[in-house]
Amino acid sequence: MTHVLAIDIGGTKLAAALVDEEGSVLRSATRPTPREEVMAALGGLIEEVTGGGPAPVAVGIGCAGPLDRGTVSPVNMPSWRGFPLCDEVRALTGLPTVLAGDAQCMALGEHWLGAGRGSSALLGVVVSTGIGGGLVIDGRPLLGPTGNAGHVGHMTIDPYGERCECGGRGCVERYASGPNMTRWALENGWSPGAEQADARMLARDAAAGDPVAVAAFERGAGALAGMIASTAAAAEVSTVVVGGGVSGAGAVLFEPLERALDDVGGLAFVRAVRVRPTTLGVLAGLAGAAKLAWDYSRSAG
Repeated sequence: MTHVLAIDIGGTKLAAALVDEEGSVLRSATRPTPREEVMAALGGLIEEVTGGGPAPVAVGIGCAGPLDRGTVSPVNMPSWRGFPLCDEVRALTGLPTVLAGDAQCMALGEHWLGAGRGSSALLGVVVSTGIGGGLVIDGRPLLGPTGNAGHVGHMTIDPYGERCECGGRGCVERYASGPNMTRWALENGWSPGAEQADARMLARDAAAGDPVAVAAFERGAGALAGMIASTAAAAEVSTVVVGGGVSGAGAVLFEPLERALDDVGGLAFVRAVRVRPTTLGVLAGLAGAAKLAWDYSRSAG
């Protein structure tokens, strides 16, 4: 049986796996992402996964962005700016190599094996430290000319809104990411007590009925709903899968999101969108990277 090598690169963790055509994992490993010498750590990880095992036929990589035609400049990996990741991995492995954004791979993985299986038009959304996204249309990922299609976290949902860290104004991420919901709650009187203020604590207090914590999630859900409705109107998305750490909040996120979508959705095909939580969790990115590699190896062959 043949396998591909799937790689998922984030600011805190590197992961790799050998994956067959059905999506089953033969071998896998993870390592913390170092601040420097990331490629050396990645090389060691690849050797750990592939050494002594079946030789993979292709490599698929999901990496935090932004991307630019095979190069990457992850915001939380300062040692990589315009780094030629695709070429470096190709040179290291000698294999056909393809790259996409981490959230694009999440969407593709959920479409292949998870909550979005079989959807003709899927939007995957990662709600975490930031907000990422990816589109899978007719079974194929929509990557865009430079690899940045689906960057829904920086869609403007309020042109008169807050200035975003990206330099734009009124971006979804400014309202709905974990750190930004936490920031807003703290500014409006929420206190987690002696514990560290983060999205996990905010979700706990929202579930317990704290009014400011509840309001923070309602505000974030409203921003997500505006983005989802706009994406559905533009691309006739029928399924949305939401993952990332904040999605673990459960009902305190998904219930106000459903209400907000019901409020902002107008046209019948927009209102028909179904939002589902991830079923693959942290494995979605690796699954998508594997699917990316399988599709690329077939097209190259």
